[in-house]
Amino acid sequence: MAGYPKLQQTAIDTTDCRGLAEFYRELMGVEYRPGGEPPTDGSPDDADWLVLVDEDGRRLLAFQQVNRLEPTTWPEHDVPMQMHLDFAVPSREELERHRGRAEALGATLRLDRSDDEEEALDVLADPSGHPFCIFVA
Repeated sequence: MAGYPKLQQTAIDTTDCRGLAEFYRELMGVEYRPGGEPPTDGSPDDADWLVLVDEDGRRLLAFQQVNRLEPTTWPEHDVPMQMHLDFAVPSREELERHRGRAEALGATLRLDRSDDEEEALDVLADPSGHPFCIFVA
């Protein structure tokens, strides 16, 4: 029997490859794939493709430099959401903590449903305008 394709990673377009990779690296507590770390010698950072990996070296997210990106207008529908990431946390306290961390890293709140009894969640936009959810699972 033939195998199936295996998801390698999710790639996100951005006009600031290093900046967005740093946002998610800090938010998720992960590392760059070897060779993707920021330059430490003062040379310019011209990264146009970066990959974040977990502690076992598995690829999680990749970031691709683009010249132009039209951010979503969600919850308005002029420019749809297109895709988004979901992050689960175990409690409302963790939801509040990680929302604060995300905002401190440059995210903006798009929807606050943290008091929803059925599904507490926040929808935020990363610094490039991509939406992502943090919810209590």
